[in-house]
Amino acid sequence: MLYRKMGKTNEEVSILGFGCMRFPTKDGKIDEVKATEMVRYAIDNGVNYIDTAYPYHNGESEPVVGEILKGGYREKVKLATKLPTWLITSREDMDKYFNEQLERLQTNYIDFYLIHNLNKESYRNAKENGLFEFIDKIKEEKKARYVGFSFHDTIDVYKEIIDDYDWDFTQIQYNYIDEEYQAGTEGLLYAASKDLGIIIMEPLRGGALVNNVSKKIKDIIEKSNVQKNAAGWAFKFLYNREEISVVLSGMSTIEQIIDNLKIADSEGIKNSMTEEEETVINQLKDEFKSKIKVNCTGCKYCVPCPLGVSIPTCFELLNNSSMFGNVDTIKENYYSYLESEKSHASICVECGACEEKCPQHIDIRNKLKEVCSVFEA
Repeated sequence: MLYRKMGKTNEEVSILGFGCMRFPTKDGKIDEVKATEMVRYAIDNGVNYIDTAYPYHNGESEPVVGEILKGGYREKVKLATKLPTWLITSREDMDKYFNEQLERLQTNYIDFYLIHNLNKESYRNAKENGLFEFIDKIKEEKKARYVGFSFHDTIDVYKEIIDDYDWDFTQIQYNYIDEEYQAGTEGLLYAASKDLGIIIMEPLRGGALVNNVSKKIKDIIEKSNVQKNAAGWAFKFLYNREEISVVLSGMSTIEQIIDNLKIADSEGIKNSMTEEEETVINQLKDEFKSKIKVNCTGCKYCVPCPLGVSIPTCFELLNNSSMFGNVDTIKENYYSYLESEKSHASICVECGACEEKCPQHIDIRNKLKEVCSVFEA
């Protein structure tokens, strides 16, 4: 296993981190026997960064991780978990959830504690409820060694949050498709300029870069003179970047762990991309992106919509369904995300207010009709 420094913390972390959001399950619960075997196998083979969170597996992940790390394994790893920002309504809530997490994880400190899922609104709420006082307290008491945040919003919000506090590290979604999505490459470089440790989530886009890929994607991979599987290409893109400290993988089988360990060993050298490898990754990127239906950057100038349509989310789901071909899965997300909040495309009355504000000059009204035809027909 290869290791890198986590920014200003100077902690040595394995380039492959174990994300505990996709443990194998049995009868609707985490299969603790298999999960234990998997995590301990990864640790025994050099993985030292274990990432969980309060809501993972409906709250089961933290207690299971606490059990897995018994028998000396806790001392071998850097343990990360996250404050559930959406549950915070007071300063006292932060202490309550943090102490509960220590109990669930059977530990008296967290190595890397994250403020979970920050966006403009959740960050505002956390600050108003005493976020910085809370962070200072848990660090002073040595209950959290380092504090950072995970992020889902625009680059402007990302920079604002970074500049607002002396963070130790940050976690962003990033892969060869998402170079301009949310924080993106610009955010990656900005965080690195502040000497923050950088953790990557969704390296495989939830599996979309490796599962059920099109014939053209398979052909690009199979015809390359450089032999790697789809996961190998995705991880190569990330490991090549010297700014990245850890790449998280939500592994569900022992076979995935073995494959990811091999990839980390063979592809984990930073600044090692050859011209031929770069050409293949660009071909993969271009093929995925050729399926994009709407040139929406997620800037959110078009919202709020007078009727409440979540326009950027509608377009993101439409693009994903076209790029990755998983329409049925994304249709479920469409209904759970948008229908439940009454922000789906079909409530559009074609007032056109959004189009006047769109810097990309997208034909939003007609594109929303396309969203309806794909997800609501």
